[in-house]
Amino acid sequence: MSAEKEDMNTAVDKVEMPLERDWFTRLLVRELSGLLEEVVGLDEAAGFISVVGQNMGTKINSEYRKGLKVSHLNRQQINDVLVDLKHRIQGDFYIIEASEGKVVLGNRTCPFGEMVKDRPSLCMMTSNVFGTIAAENDGYAKIALEETIARGDAGCRVTVYFEESDEAMAADGREYFKSDI
Repeated sequence: MSAEKEDMNTAVDKVEMPLERDWFTRLLVRELSGLLEEVVGLDEAAGFISVVGQNMGTKINSEYRKGLKVSHLNRQQINDVLVDLKHRIQGDFYIIEASEGKVVLGNRTCPFGEMVKDRPSLCMMTSNVFGTIAAENDGYAKIALEETIARGDAGCRVTVYFEESDEAMAADGREYFKSDI
């Protein structure tokens, strides 16, 4: 290798930039979701991302059940799992309120980081992962994304309803039911 090529390689590897696997993957997801939102519209993009979120929720649920050595999670375990899984992927979810029929979660940091801004379809990952886990273990869930970082809010506020109550029915959100599988 010539000295000129060696100097160029040295200069390139000294460039300050966030290029590493996590940043690259989040940028890829951002660009894919943005393209979907532009080409097919927000609702259809959210639909595609919902399918991915449901598949991921099924896998994550299975891993937690296996790790906890249980056939299903009780409501306390569901609440704990929802917070834990987001922490594992560098979100900052926490429980604001938990009652018999619902849990309200807050979040200060999105796992997608700044890449989630103006990509509300990505919130379907949270809705579907949470909804799948809750419904597969408790039979029913409704997920209301009341505030989201993607839409410009300072943080997220997500309510998981475990029962088809009047309050749940009045909430704007997506319903999930236990699969027959």
